[in-house]
Amino acid sequence: MDNVKAIVLRAAGINCDLETEHALKLAGAQAERVHINRVIDDPAMLDGYQILVFPGGFSYGDDVAAGKVLANQIVHHLSDILHQFIEDGKLVLGICNGFQVMIKTGIVPGLNGSGKLSLTGQVVTLTDNDSGIFEDRWVYLEPGTDRCVFVNPGQRIYLPIAHGEGKIVCDSEQTLETIKNDGFVAFRYIDADGNEGSFPINPNGSQDSIAALTDSTGRAMGLMPHPERFVRWTQHPHWTRLKDREGMADGMTIFTNAVNYVKENF
Repeated sequence: MDNVKAIVLRAAGINCDLETEHALKLAGAQAERVHINRVIDDPAMLDGYQILVFPGGFSYGDDVAAGKVLANQIVHHLSDILHQFIEDGKLVLGICNGFQVMIKTGIVPGLNGSGKLSLTGQVVTLTDNDSGIFEDRWVYLEPGTDRCVFVNPGQRIYLPIAHGEGKIVCDSEQTLETIKNDGFVAFRYIDADGNEGSFPINPNGSQDSIAALTDSTGRAMGLMPHPERFVRWTQHPHWTRLKDREGMADGMTIFTNAVNYVKENF
């Protein structure tokens, strides 16, 4: 398939939709920003897309909890169509606030046992950073699985974060072990030498240094860092001193992998 179509879901408070649309277009997709209300009115419109992205921001002002209101809308109005979207082999990506939405709907890690989207049975959550403040910095990331289609196995990347509720916490040690051992960790926070560590290496205190999660299919991924904010080398904080600016900027790898997957599999 040469005509890859991506939908970037908008809602009140979302503020990274333009950058996300731009990144998808750079990767070769036909990307369109669509408000959640339009999709609720016509859920079948999702059939025309192969990639769905929940972008970053502060959906509905993060009232109640980050991503909770948007997650409620999705579960109550779009659960069946979105479940089918994933079952059909299509891709779902959630960035920052979008990751929070994916966690609260159960899309990732998808361990609630029902196989459907649900606001109950949540085994993982995202909560306040250990620092107690909004963290805005750049972080190194190490892939944690080889089955997630968004990830280049073995390739460390460098991306910015900007969040106040990014700490991954599991409901039990058993859940944490399952996530660690069964390939649900898409990325972990590391330092420049590839080592895990405390703050600021792990900027929010996430268990097992988890920065991103995938589901059992590897076709859905949520991550706290912002790949759409590093799609050109000039966006790197030290770009004038970089010795190697060959190839694509690190954030582009995620969007390009998604587009290439659709081209090869549809």
